[in-house]
Amino acid sequence: MKTRVTELFGINYPIVLSGMSWISVPSMVAAVSNAGGLGILATGPLNASETRESIREIRRLTDRPFGANATLMFPGAHENARVLLEEKVPVINFSLGKGDWLAKGAHAYGGKVIATVVNERHARRAREQGADGLIVTGHEAAAHGGDATSLVLIPAVADAVDIPIIAAGGFIDGRGLIAALAMGAEGIAMGTGFMSTRESPLHSTYKNLSLEKTIDDTIYGPYFDGLGCRSMATPAAERAYRKGIMGMPNFLAAFVNSRDIAKSLGLPFYKLFLGVVASGWKNAKMLAYLANAFKMIRIATEDGDLKEGVLPVGQCQGLIHDIPTVAELIERIVSQASAIPARLEKAMEGD
Repeated sequence: MKTRVTELFGINYPIVLSGMSWISVPSMVAAVSNAGGLGILATGPLNASETRESIREIRRLTDRPFGANATLMFPGAHENARVLLEEKVPVINFSLGKGDWLAKGAHAYGGKVIATVVNERHARRAREQGADGLIVTGHEAAAHGGDATSLVLIPAVADAVDIPIIAAGGFIDGRGLIAALAMGAEGIAMGTGFMSTRESPLHSTYKNLSLEKTIDDTIYGPYFDGLGCRSMATPAAERAYRKGIMGMPNFLAAFVNSRDIAKSLGLPFYKLFLGVVASGWKNAKMLAYLANAFKMIRIATEDGDLKEGVLPVGQCQGLIHDIPTVAELIERIVSQASAIPARLEKAMEGD
């Protein structure tokens, strides 16, 4: 397959691994890249040293193009982003922040930069900041999708910018890939589909549970991590998504969890705490939600905890029927997509 996305990144298929914390680890990134797609490393849970070692591990596992992300509002994200530039990562994916400095730094060594956006305004802004492409995330997506569904968001953004678009949110098979191309995108990004592959480090408890869940078995709301977030519907998620007193997070739990986050990122706790306070009330409240959510996501992903864990998934979990290898999944998507144009052409011929 050939699109502007395959040409931009030098990959075989316009299929991208979303950067998911505790799932998009080096081995997973390499598996997707080796299968002809573009793997993206999730740096959110990593400190700068771990990010550097992860990049080097990916390079030991594959000689194919790969990427890494930086969610710029997260603690430690700017330090990680600077590591991505120092290590000359081929593709840098940024979100929730201003990425002009990343684009300038990456372009200096021939790297590419893609921004994750959820609306037209952010798409235009990312284009102005030097992004080479966009991951456009619709409402159906795991975690932080936009307010609009992919069916209307992708065409709207395609009309608004002239750079390649990668559609995210609801895409898991060849039908979705062809639909994304028809709407003006140049490829798809997948999280939910890839997390239920054999190579995925997601705990088997949740892999098996994903086979039982339908497209209706997700929960969406702003009171889990402070942003509009979609997760697998479980009793634990139902509790975690409830509105707290006056819409406030559990600050005591956030204080405890943020100490663990500071330790894992190699940051002095006082520095992290003062930085959060200085960021303003609105941002501090959201970061408190995030501190609590991080723990619940981690224990779901790594430990398979059903009592307290919460796993972000997209609505397309209902289209998961087996647990293939990464290569098998990509081959299946491409094969299915290749057969669709002939069927559409026949339908267009009419009688």
